[in-house]
Amino acid sequence: MDVGGVLLLWWVTLIPGILSDPSDEACLTHLSKSLEDSTNLPPNWKEENFAKPCNDSTSILQGAICNNGRIYKLSLNNLSLRGTLSPFLSNCTNLQALDLSSNFLTGPIPPELQSLVNLAVLNLSSNRLEGDIPPQLALCAYLNIIDLHDNLLTGPIPQQFGLLARLSAFDVSNNRLTGPIPASLSNRSGNLPRFNASSFLGNKDLYGYPLPPLRNRGLSVLAIVGIGLGSGLASLVLSFTGVCIWLKITERKMALEEGKVSHLMPEY
Repeated sequence: MDVGGVLLLWWVTLIPGILSDPSDEACLTHLSKSLEDSTNLPPNWKEENFAKPCNDSTSILQGAICNNGRIYKLSLNNLSLRGTLSPFLSNCTNLQALDLSSNFLTGPIPPELQSLVNLAVLNLSSNRLEGDIPPQLALCAYLNIIDLHDNLLTGPIPQQFGLLARLSAFDVSNNRLTGPIPASLSNRSGNLPRFNASSFLGNKDLYGYPLPPLRNRGLSVLAIVGIGLGSGLASLVLSFTGVCIWLKITERKMALEEGKVSHLMPEY
């Protein structure tokens, strides 16, 4: 091959999308392997296609959208996928939207997702995800949407989420979250969007504004009055019973004493 041919081959390799991005390939490969049954993935999700998922701005994988040879949107929702979330999703570093909602995914949310610094939309709702919400997600400064509703997530809502100035939609309803709702989310200042109670409902031990006061925490006024009346009545009954017993004992003692006296005195 002459020099011109070598230069042409070198120039072709620089065209976006001609060669795969090793990060995207690792992201897709490990995502597929983290699923218990990858047959529910779209038909063209084969390992041989992961090496070259994008051709410039065209994707050969259903559910993936490319831009400049990199995957920037990944949507695999409502496919009955089972398995866990691969921490290697963080290799798709150009990802702006990740939607894996309405599946049967289990396990924790990988804190490694913090590497998705361009991520604007994270939708993992309607799965069976467990564990704490990783506070590291606050490092994804471009996040506009966080939707985690209808999972089995536990622990507190990270205080750091209040630092996400672009956050316009937030939903963690119907989980098992505990503790106070961060004021930085519930009472945002300025022009930042505020989230109403529907974003937090369905978490038994989550409390604070904008949720209504928990009725089962502490005793209501009526309960306190009822307990007071009940204890007063109980005390009255006990006191009355005590008096009756004392009178009976006293009466019996007096009878015995009278018996003794009459026995000792001579009869006339």
